[in-house]
Amino acid sequence: MNVLLIYPKFPDTFWSFKHALKFIHKKSSAPPLGLLTIAALLPREWNLRLIDTNIHELRKKDLDWADMAMISAMTVQRDSARELIERCKNAGVKVVAGGPLFTTEPESFPDVNHLILNEGEITLPAFLKDLANGKAQREYCTSDYAEMAGSPIPRWELMNLNDYAGMCIQYSRGCPFNCEFCNVTALLGHRMRLKTSRQIIAELDGLYQAGWRGGVFFVDDNLIGNKRALKEDLLPALISWRKDKEGMTFNTEASINLADDKELMSLMVAAGFNKVFIGIETPDEDNLAECNKKQNLNRDLVADVHRIQQAGMQVQGGFIVGFDNDNATTFQRLIDFIQHSGIVTAMVGILQAPIGTQLYARMEKAGRILRNMSGDNVDGSTNIVPAMNITALKEQYRKLLNHLYSPQIYYQRVRAFLRDYNLPKVRIHIDLKVIYQNLAAFVRSVFQLGLFGRERRQYWQLFFWTLFKKPRLFPLAIEFSIYGYHFRKINEQHVA
Repeated sequence: MNVLLIYPKFPDTFWSFKHALKFIHKKSSAPPLGLLTIAALLPREWNLRLIDTNIHELRKKDLDWADMAMISAMTVQRDSARELIERCKNAGVKVVAGGPLFTTEPESFPDVNHLILNEGEITLPAFLKDLANGKAQREYCTSDYAEMAGSPIPRWELMNLNDYAGMCIQYSRGCPFNCEFCNVTALLGHRMRLKTSRQIIAELDGLYQAGWRGGVFFVDDNLIGNKRALKEDLLPALISWRKDKEGMTFNTEASINLADDKELMSLMVAAGFNKVFIGIETPDEDNLAECNKKQNLNRDLVADVHRIQQAGMQVQGGFIVGFDNDNATTFQRLIDFIQHSGIVTAMVGILQAPIGTQLYARMEKAGRILRNMSGDNVDGSTNIVPAMNITALKEQYRKLLNHLYSPQIYYQRVRAFLRDYNLPKVRIHIDLKVIYQNLAAFVRSVFQLGLFGRERRQYWQLFFWTLFKKPRLFPLAIEFSIYGYHFRKINEQHVA
Protein backbone atom coordinates (compact mmCIF):
# COMPACT_ATOMS: atom_id res chain seq x y z
CA MET A 1 0.00 0.00 0.00
CA ASN A 2 1.36 3.41 -1.03
CA VAL A 3 -0.01 6.02 1.36
CA LEU A 4 0.25 9.82 1.36
CA LEU A 5 0.03 11.46 4.78
CA ILE A 6 -1.24 14.92 3.84
CA TYR A 7 -1.29 17.97 6.10
CA PRO A 8 -3.35 20.94 4.85
CA LYS A 9 -2.05 24.49 4.73
CA PHE A 10 -2.42 26.90 7.62
CA PRO A 11 -3.60 30.36 6.65
CA ASP A 12 -1.65 33.32 7.96
CA THR A 13 -2.61 33.31 11.65
CA PHE A 14 -1.26 34.58 14.95
CA TRP A 15 0.41 31.23 15.67
CA SER A 16 1.63 30.46 12.14
CA PHE A 17 4.55 32.89 12.62
CA LYS A 18 4.85 32.92 8.81
CA HIS A 19 6.19 36.47 8.68
CA ALA A 20 8.71 35.68 11.42
CA LEU A 21 9.81 32.40 9.82
CA LYS A 22 11.21 34.31 6.84
CA PHE A 23 13.88 35.80 9.11
CA ILE A 24 15.28 32.32 9.86
CA HIS A 25 14.54 30.76 6.45
CA LYS A 26 12.13 28.15 7.83
CA LYS A 27 8.94 27.03 6.11
CA SER A 28 6.72 26.10 9.05
CA SER A 29 6.67 26.54 12.80
CA ALA A 30 6.15 22.84 13.66
CA PRO A 31 5.54 19.46 11.99
CA PRO A 32 2.19 17.61 11.94
CA LEU A 33 2.52 15.57 15.14
CA GLY A 34 -0.84 13.85 14.70
CA LEU A 35 0.04 12.44 11.27
CA LEU A 36 3.49 11.35 12.42
CA THR A 37 1.87 9.51 15.33
CA ILE A 38 -0.73 7.92 13.05
CA ALA A 39 2.10 6.83 10.75
CA ALA A 40 3.56 4.81 13.62
CA LEU A 41 0.26 2.90 13.92
CA LEU A 42 0.22 1.87 10.25
CA PRO A 43 1.59 -1.47 8.99
CA ARG A 44 5.38 -1.29 8.65
CA GLU A 45 5.25 -2.83 5.18
CA TRP A 46 3.27 0.14 3.85
CA ASN A 47 5.14 2.80 1.89
CA LEU A 48 4.54 6.22 3.46
CA ARG A 49 5.19 9.75 2.23
CA LEU A 50 4.52 12.84 4.34
CA ILE A 51 3.18 15.76 2.31
CA ASP A 52 3.04 18.81 4.55
CA THR A 53 1.58 21.39 2.17
CA ASN A 54 2.97 24.13 4.40
CA ILE A 55 6.38 22.93 3.19
CA HIS A 56 5.76 21.89 -0.41
CA GLU A 57 2.84 21.42 -2.76
CA LEU A 58 0.98 18.17 -3.36
CA ARG A 59 2.15 17.15 -6.84
CA LYS A 60 0.48 15.12 -9.55
CA LYS A 61 3.22 12.49 -9.36
CA ASP A 62 2.47 12.08 -5.63
CA LEU A 63 -1.16 11.34 -6.44
CA ASP A 64 -0.17 8.99 -9.29
CA TRP A 65 1.99 7.04 -6.81
CA ALA A 66 -0.62 6.78 -4.06
CA ASP A 67 -3.24 4.13 -3.34
CA MET A 68 -4.60 6.10 -0.39
CA ALA A 69 -4.39 9.57 1.14
CA MET A 70 -4.72 10.09 4.86
CA ILE A 71 -5.55 13.68 5.85
CA SER A 72 -5.58 15.20 9.33
CA ALA A 73 -6.63 18.78 10.05
CA MET A 74 -7.73 21.35 12.58
CA THR A 75 -10.67 23.69 12.08
CA VAL A 76 -8.53 26.57 10.81
CA GLN A 77 -7.33 24.30 7.97
CA ARG A 78 -10.86 23.62 6.71
CA ASP A 79 -10.56 25.35 3.32
CA SER A 80 -7.23 23.76 2.48
CA ALA A 81 -8.52 20.33 3.55
CA ARG A 82 -11.49 20.65 1.16
CA GLU A 83 -9.18 21.50 -1.75
CA LEU A 84 -6.91 18.54 -1.02
CA ILE A 85 -9.83 16.12 -0.72
CA GLU A 86 -11.15 17.32 -4.09
CA ARG A 87 -7.74 16.83 -5.71
CA CYS A 88 -7.44 13.31 -4.32
CA LYS A 89 -10.95 12.38 -5.46
CA ASN A 90 -10.33 13.74 -8.95
CA ALA A 91 -7.14 11.66 -9.13
CA GLY A 92 -9.01 8.52 -8.04
CA VAL A 93 -7.15 8.29 -4.71
CA LYS A 94 -9.11 6.97 -1.75
CA VAL A 95 -9.33 9.50 1.10
CA VAL A 96 -9.15 8.63 4.80
CA ALA A 97 -9.58 11.56 7.19
CA GLY A 98 -9.31 12.19 10.93
CA GLY A 99 -8.35 14.77 13.51
CA PRO A 100 -10.27 17.59 15.25
CA LEU A 101 -11.84 19.08 12.10
CA PHE A 102 -13.38 15.83 10.90
CA THR A 103 -14.32 14.67 14.40
CA THR A 104 -16.38 17.81 15.04
CA GLU A 105 -17.79 18.23 11.50
CA PRO A 106 -18.00 14.75 9.90
CA GLU A 107 -21.19 15.60 8.01
CA SER A 108 -19.39 18.42 6.19
CA PHE A 109 -17.16 16.04 4.23
CA PRO A 110 -19.30 13.66 2.14
CA ASP A 111 -16.44 13.00 -0.32
CA VAL A 112 -14.23 11.35 2.29
CA ASN A 113 -14.20 7.57 1.86
CA HIS A 114 -13.42 6.70 5.49
CA LEU A 115 -13.63 8.87 8.61
CA ILE A 116 -11.36 7.84 11.50
CA LEU A 117 -12.73 9.95 14.34
CA ASN A 118 -11.92 10.60 18.00
CA GLU A 119 -8.63 9.10 19.17
CA GLY A 120 -6.69 7.25 16.49
CA GLU A 121 -5.08 4.78 18.89
CA ILE A 122 -8.58 3.26 19.24
CA THR A 123 -10.34 3.86 15.93
CA LEU A 124 -7.47 3.38 13.45
CA PRO A 125 -6.70 -0.26 14.36
CA ALA A 126 -10.39 -1.14 13.89
CA PHE A 127 -10.31 0.45 10.42
CA LEU A 128 -7.07 -1.33 9.48
CA LYS A 129 -8.49 -4.69 10.53
CA ASP A 130 -11.64 -4.19 8.46
CA LEU A 131 -9.62 -2.87 5.52
CA ALA A 132 -7.46 -6.00 5.53
CA ASN A 133 -10.64 -8.12 5.47
CA GLY A 134 -12.16 -6.11 2.62
CA LYS A 135 -15.05 -4.70 4.67
CA ALA A 136 -13.95 -1.23 5.75
CA GLN A 137 -16.81 0.95 6.99
CA ARG A 138 -17.17 4.63 6.22
CA GLU A 139 -17.01 5.90 9.80
CA TYR A 140 -15.16 4.78 12.89
CA CYS A 141 -15.80 6.56 16.18
CA THR A 142 -15.66 5.84 19.89
CA SER A 143 -16.68 7.37 23.18
CA ASP A 144 -13.69 5.74 24.88
CA TYR A 145 -10.39 7.48 25.54
CA ALA A 146 -7.03 5.96 24.70
CA GLU A 147 -4.51 5.27 27.40
CA MET A 148 -1.37 7.18 26.50
CA ALA A 149 0.90 4.29 27.47
CA GLY A 150 -0.18 2.71 24.18
CA SER A 151 0.61 5.73 22.01
CA PRO A 152 3.63 5.05 19.77
CA ILE A 153 6.76 7.09 19.12
CA PRO A 154 6.02 9.38 16.13
CA ARG A 155 7.76 8.53 12.84
CA TRP A 156 10.23 11.44 12.91
CA GLU A 157 12.14 10.04 9.94
CA LEU A 158 9.27 10.92 7.58
CA MET A 159 9.98 14.65 7.84
CA ASN A 160 12.91 16.95 7.14
CA LEU A 161 13.80 18.61 10.44
CA ASN A 162 15.44 21.54 8.65
CA ASP A 163 12.07 22.71 7.30
CA TYR A 164 10.71 23.53 10.76
CA ALA A 165 11.41 26.18 13.37
CA GLY A 166 10.41 23.89 16.25
CA MET A 167 9.43 20.34 17.12
CA CYS A 168 6.49 19.09 19.20
CA ILE A 169 5.60 16.14 21.39
CA GLN A 170 2.63 15.20 23.56
CA TYR A 171 2.76 14.07 27.18
CA SER A 172 -0.90 14.15 28.22
CA ARG A 173 -4.47 14.46 27.01
CA GLY A 174 -7.46 15.89 28.85
CA CYS A 175 -7.98 18.80 31.23
CA PRO A 176 -9.47 18.84 34.74
CA PHE A 177 -11.21 22.19 34.19
CA ASN A 178 -14.51 22.94 32.48
CA CYS A 179 -14.26 26.24 30.59
CA GLU A 180 -17.49 26.79 28.68
CA PHE A 181 -15.93 27.86 25.37
CA CYS A 182 -13.18 25.21 25.21
CA ASN A 183 -13.59 22.01 23.18
CA VAL A 184 -10.61 20.23 24.74
CA THR A 185 -12.75 18.31 27.21
CA ALA A 186 -15.42 17.67 24.55
CA LEU A 187 -12.76 15.95 22.44
CA LEU A 188 -10.44 14.53 25.08
CA GLY A 189 -12.30 14.43 28.40
CA HIS A 190 -11.49 15.66 31.89
CA ARG A 191 -9.37 12.76 33.12
CA MET A 192 -5.67 13.36 32.64
CA ARG A 193 -4.11 10.53 30.65
CA LEU A 194 -0.31 10.52 30.69
CA LYS A 195 2.62 8.99 28.92
CA THR A 196 5.38 7.66 31.12
CA SER A 197 8.62 9.58 31.38
CA ARG A 198 10.26 6.64 29.61
CA GLN A 199 8.05 7.25 26.56
CA ILE A 200 8.84 10.97 26.51
CA ILE A 201 12.58 10.37 26.85
CA ALA A 202 12.43 7.86 23.98
CA GLU A 203 10.72 10.47 21.78
CA LEU A 204 13.25 13.14 22.72
CA ASP A 205 16.11 10.70 22.11
CA GLY A 206 14.75 10.15 18.61
CA LEU A 207 14.76 13.89 17.91
CA TYR A 208 18.18 14.39 19.48
CA GLN A 209 19.74 11.53 17.54
CA ALA A 210 18.26 12.97 14.35
CA GLY A 211 20.19 16.16 15.10
CA TRP A 212 17.54 18.40 16.61
CA ARG A 213 18.85 20.96 19.11
CA GLY A 214 16.12 23.61 19.08
CA GLY A 215 12.87 24.21 20.92
CA VAL A 216 10.28 21.51 21.58
CA PHE A 217 6.64 22.35 22.24
CA PHE A 218 4.70 20.06 24.58
CA VAL A 219 1.31 20.34 22.88
CA ASP A 220 -0.64 19.34 26.01
CA ASP A 221 -3.66 21.56 26.61
CA ASN A 222 -2.74 21.73 30.29
CA LEU A 223 0.63 20.21 31.14
CA ILE A 224 0.08 20.69 34.89
CA GLY A 225 -3.26 18.88 35.02
CA ASN A 226 -1.56 16.19 37.12
CA LYS A 227 1.05 18.02 39.20
CA ARG A 228 2.06 15.00 41.21
CA ALA A 229 3.05 13.00 38.13
CA LEU A 230 4.97 15.99 36.80
CA LYS A 231 6.93 16.46 40.02
CA GLU A 232 7.60 12.80 40.70
CA ASP A 233 8.10 11.38 37.21
CA LEU A 234 8.38 13.60 34.12
CA LEU A 235 10.31 16.64 35.35
CA PRO A 236 12.99 14.69 37.29
CA ALA A 237 13.45 12.51 34.18
CA LEU A 238 13.85 15.57 31.95
CA ILE A 239 16.33 17.17 34.37
CA SER A 240 18.41 13.99 34.35
CA TRP A 241 18.17 13.62 30.56
CA ARG A 242 19.36 17.17 29.89
CA LYS A 243 22.52 16.83 31.98
CA ASP A 244 24.50 15.55 29.01
CA LYS A 245 22.39 17.19 26.28
CA GLU A 246 22.74 20.63 24.76
CA GLY A 247 20.47 23.09 23.09
CA MET A 248 16.96 21.75 23.62
CA THR A 249 14.45 23.94 25.45
CA PHE A 250 10.74 23.36 26.05
CA ASN A 251 7.53 25.34 26.04
CA THR A 252 3.95 24.33 26.75
CA GLU A 253 0.45 25.34 27.87
CA ALA A 254 -0.75 25.45 31.47
CA SER A 255 -3.39 26.94 33.73
CA ILE A 256 -2.76 30.02 35.87
CA ASN A 257 -2.59 28.01 39.10
CA LEU A 258 0.97 27.18 38.05
CA ALA A 259 1.81 30.46 39.82
CA ASP A 260 0.75 28.93 43.15
CA ASP A 261 3.40 26.21 43.11
CA LYS A 262 6.93 27.54 43.51
CA GLU A 263 8.41 24.04 43.58
CA LEU A 264 6.70 23.09 40.32
CA MET A 265 7.90 26.25 38.57
CA SER A 266 11.44 25.64 39.78
CA LEU A 267 11.38 22.05 38.50
CA MET A 268 9.98 23.12 35.13
CA VAL A 269 12.72 25.70 34.65
CA ALA A 270 15.38 23.18 35.69
CA ALA A 271 13.90 20.73 33.18
CA GLY A 272 14.28 23.29 30.36
CA PHE A 273 10.88 24.98 30.14
CA ASN A 274 11.25 28.66 29.27
CA LYS A 275 7.80 29.57 27.87
CA VAL A 276 4.24 28.80 28.90
CA PHE A 277 0.98 29.78 27.23
CA ILE A 278 -1.84 30.55 29.68
CA GLY A 279 -5.48 31.18 28.89
CA ILE A 280 -6.16 34.28 30.95
CA GLU A 281 -9.15 35.31 28.78
CA THR A 282 -10.20 38.42 30.71
CA PRO A 283 -9.43 40.30 33.93
CA ASP A 284 -13.18 40.80 34.44
CA GLU A 285 -14.54 38.56 37.23
CA ASP A 286 -18.10 38.58 35.84
CA ASN A 287 -16.87 37.34 32.47
CA LEU A 288 -14.72 34.66 34.09
CA ALA A 289 -17.77 33.44 36.00
CA GLU A 290 -19.88 33.57 32.83
CA CYS A 291 -17.51 31.25 30.95
CA ASN A 292 -16.92 28.99 33.97
CA LYS A 293 -13.21 29.84 34.14
CA LYS A 294 -13.23 29.15 37.87
CA GLN A 295 -9.49 28.60 38.14
CA ASN A 296 -8.93 32.27 37.21
CA LEU A 297 -11.42 33.73 39.69
CA ASN A 298 -10.48 35.58 42.90
CA ARG A 299 -6.85 35.98 41.93
CA ASP A 300 -4.39 38.79 41.33
CA LEU A 301 -3.71 37.73 37.77
CA VAL A 302 -1.01 40.33 37.13
CA ALA A 303 0.90 39.15 40.21
CA ASP A 304 0.46 35.54 39.07
CA VAL A 305 1.97 36.34 35.68
CA HIS A 306 4.90 38.16 37.29
CA ARG A 307 5.64 35.20 39.59
CA ILE A 308 5.87 32.85 36.60
CA GLN A 309 8.07 35.28 34.68
CA GLN A 310 10.35 35.83 37.65
CA ALA A 311 10.66 32.06 38.04
CA GLY A 312 12.23 32.01 34.55
CA MET A 313 9.37 31.34 32.11
CA GLN A 314 7.91 33.76 29.58
CA VAL A 315 4.13 33.94 29.79
CA GLN A 316 2.25 33.98 26.51
CA GLY A 317 -1.38 34.93 27.07
CA GLY A 318 -4.72 34.13 25.45
CA PHE A 319 -7.49 36.73 25.78
CA ILE A 320 -11.11 36.97 24.63
CA VAL A 321 -13.57 39.82 24.05
CA GLY A 322 -17.23 39.48 23.15
CA PHE A 323 -18.55 38.01 26.41
CA ASP A 324 -22.12 38.92 27.33
CA ASN A 325 -20.88 41.04 30.24
CA ASP A 326 -18.49 43.11 28.13
CA ASN A 327 -19.12 46.84 28.01
CA ALA A 328 -17.46 50.05 26.80
CA THR A 329 -14.77 49.87 29.53
CA THR A 330 -13.77 46.25 28.85
CA PHE A 331 -11.30 46.97 26.10
CA GLN A 332 -9.22 49.59 27.95
CA ARG A 333 -9.12 47.37 31.05
CA LEU A 334 -7.76 44.56 28.90
CA ILE A 335 -5.11 46.81 27.36
CA ASP A 336 -4.05 47.98 30.82
CA PHE A 337 -3.85 44.40 32.08
CA ILE A 338 -1.69 43.22 29.18
CA GLN A 339 0.67 46.19 29.47
CA HIS A 340 1.04 45.92 33.25
CA SER A 341 1.59 42.17 33.15
CA GLY A 342 4.33 42.42 30.51
CA ILE A 343 2.80 39.68 28.36
CA VAL A 344 4.57 40.34 25.05
CA THR A 345 2.80 37.61 23.07
CA ALA A 346 -0.83 38.49 23.74
CA MET A 347 -3.36 36.75 21.52
CA VAL A 348 -6.74 38.49 21.65
CA GLY A 349 -9.74 37.06 19.81
CA ILE A 350 -13.48 37.55 19.65
CA LEU A 351 -15.43 34.80 21.43
CA GLN A 352 -16.25 31.82 19.19
CA ALA A 353 -18.26 28.71 20.04
CA PRO A 354 -16.67 25.42 18.92
CA ILE A 355 -19.03 22.55 18.16
CA GLY A 356 -19.44 20.25 21.15
CA THR A 357 -18.83 22.87 23.83
CA GLN A 358 -21.24 24.01 26.52
CA LEU A 359 -21.11 27.47 24.96
CA TYR A 360 -22.23 26.11 21.58
CA ALA A 361 -25.14 24.27 23.20
CA ARG A 362 -26.17 27.37 25.15
CA MET A 363 -25.94 29.67 22.13
CA GLU A 364 -27.75 27.18 19.89
CA LYS A 365 -30.61 26.90 22.40
CA ALA A 366 -30.88 30.70 22.46
CA GLY A 367 -30.84 30.89 18.63
CA ARG A 368 -27.52 32.70 18.64
CA ILE A 369 -25.37 30.37 16.50
CA LEU A 370 -24.61 31.82 13.06
CA ARG A 371 -22.31 29.27 11.42
CA ASN A 372 -19.34 27.01 12.07
CA MET A 373 -16.44 28.95 13.54
CA SER A 374 -13.38 29.87 11.48
CA GLY A 375 -10.87 28.41 13.93
CA ASP A 376 -8.66 31.48 13.52
CA ASN A 377 -8.24 33.16 16.90
CA VAL A 378 -7.51 36.66 15.63
CA ASP A 379 -9.36 37.13 12.34
CA GLY A 380 -12.02 39.28 13.99
CA SER A 381 -14.84 36.81 13.28
CA THR A 382 -17.37 35.13 15.54
CA ASN A 383 -19.96 32.43 14.94
CA ILE A 384 -22.35 33.67 17.63
CA VAL A 385 -24.65 36.67 17.98
CA PRO A 386 -22.94 38.73 20.70
CA ALA A 387 -24.82 40.64 23.37
CA MET A 388 -22.90 43.77 22.42
CA ASN A 389 -23.76 45.43 19.11
CA ILE A 390 -21.65 43.55 16.56
CA THR A 391 -20.49 46.71 14.78
CA ALA A 392 -19.40 48.29 18.05
CA LEU A 393 -17.69 45.05 19.14
CA LYS A 394 -15.66 44.77 15.95
CA GLU A 395 -14.71 48.44 16.01
CA GLN A 396 -13.52 48.21 19.61
CA TYR A 397 -11.65 45.00 18.79
CA ARG A 398 -9.93 46.69 15.85
CA LYS A 399 -8.85 49.60 18.02
CA LEU A 400 -7.61 47.25 20.75
CA LEU A 401 -5.35 45.25 18.41
CA ASN A 402 -4.11 48.34 16.58
CA HIS A 403 -3.09 49.75 19.95
CA LEU A 404 -1.54 46.57 21.42
CA TYR A 405 0.62 45.93 18.38
CA SER A 406 1.51 49.49 17.48
CA PRO A 407 5.33 49.76 17.64
CA GLN A 408 5.34 52.17 20.59
CA ILE A 409 3.04 50.10 22.83
CA TYR A 410 4.47 46.74 21.78
CA TYR A 411 8.09 47.74 22.42
CA GLN A 412 7.12 49.26 25.77
CA ARG A 413 5.73 45.86 26.70
CA VAL A 414 8.89 44.08 25.54
CA ARG A 415 11.08 46.35 27.65
CA ALA A 416 8.81 45.93 30.70
CA PHE A 417 9.10 42.16 30.37
CA LEU A 418 12.87 42.14 29.87
CA ARG A 419 13.34 44.46 32.85
CA ASP A 420 11.80 41.94 35.27
CA TYR A 421 12.56 38.62 33.57
CA ASN A 422 14.98 36.20 35.22
CA LEU A 423 16.69 34.33 32.40
CA PRO A 424 17.45 30.74 33.45
CA LYS A 425 21.03 29.57 33.09
CA VAL A 426 21.25 27.02 30.29
CA ARG A 427 24.12 25.23 28.62
CA ILE A 428 25.06 26.92 25.37
CA HIS A 429 25.08 24.63 22.34
CA ILE A 430 27.69 25.52 19.73
CA ASP A 431 26.23 24.51 16.39
CA LEU A 432 27.30 26.22 13.18
CA LYS A 433 23.87 25.86 11.59
CA VAL A 434 22.18 27.45 14.60
CA ILE A 435 24.78 30.24 14.72
CA TYR A 436 24.28 30.97 11.02
CA GLN A 437 20.48 30.91 11.41
CA ASN A 438 20.54 33.34 14.34
CA LEU A 439 23.06 35.61 12.66
CA ALA A 440 20.99 35.70 9.47
CA ALA A 441 17.86 36.56 11.48
CA PHE A 442 19.73 39.33 13.29
CA VAL A 443 21.09 40.86 10.08
CA ARG A 444 17.71 40.71 8.41
CA SER A 445 16.08 42.34 11.44
CA VAL A 446 18.57 45.21 11.23
CA PHE A 447 17.73 45.86 7.59
CA GLN A 448 14.00 45.12 7.57
CA LEU A 449 13.07 46.53 10.98
CA GLY A 450 15.90 48.87 11.90
CA LEU A 451 16.47 50.58 8.57
CA PHE A 452 13.22 50.35 6.66
CA GLY A 453 10.50 49.35 9.16
CA ARG A 454 7.90 51.66 10.65
CA GLU A 455 9.25 50.64 14.06
CA ARG A 456 12.81 51.92 13.33
CA ARG A 457 13.02 54.23 16.34
CA GLN A 458 11.62 51.68 18.79
CA TYR A 459 13.84 48.92 17.37
CA TRP A 460 17.06 50.87 17.93
CA GLN A 461 15.98 52.07 21.36
CA LEU A 462 15.39 48.45 22.45
CA PHE A 463 18.56 47.34 20.66
CA PHE A 464 20.87 49.65 22.64
CA TRP A 465 18.90 49.49 25.92
CA THR A 466 19.18 45.69 25.97
CA LEU A 467 22.78 45.69 24.78
CA PHE A 468 23.91 47.90 27.67
CA LYS A 469 21.35 47.12 30.40
CA LYS A 470 20.49 43.44 29.83
CA PRO A 471 23.11 41.98 27.45
CA ARG A 472 22.20 38.35 28.25
CA LEU A 473 18.70 39.10 26.96
CA PHE A 474 19.84 40.66 23.68
CA PRO A 475 18.94 37.59 21.54
CA LEU A 476 15.48 37.58 23.15
CA ALA A 477 15.04 41.28 22.38
CA ILE A 478 15.76 40.63 18.69
CA GLU A 479 13.38 37.64 18.74
CA PHE A 480 10.59 39.78 20.19
CA SER A 481 11.25 42.47 17.58
CA ILE A 482 10.76 39.88 14.83
CA TYR A 483 7.62 38.52 16.53
CA GLY A 484 6.21 42.03 16.73
CA TYR A 485 6.65 42.41 12.98
CA HIS A 486 4.69 39.18 12.43
CA PHE A 487 1.88 40.23 14.81
CA ARG A 488 1.50 43.58 13.07
CA LYS A 489 1.37 41.94 9.64
CA ILE A 490 -1.35 39.57 10.82
CA ASN A 491 -3.29 42.45 12.32
CA GLU A 492 -3.01 44.43 9.07
CA GLN A 493 -4.24 41.47 7.03
CA HIS A 494 -7.22 40.53 9.18
CA VAL A 495 -8.34 43.44 11.30
CA ALA A 496 -6.75 46.84 10.76
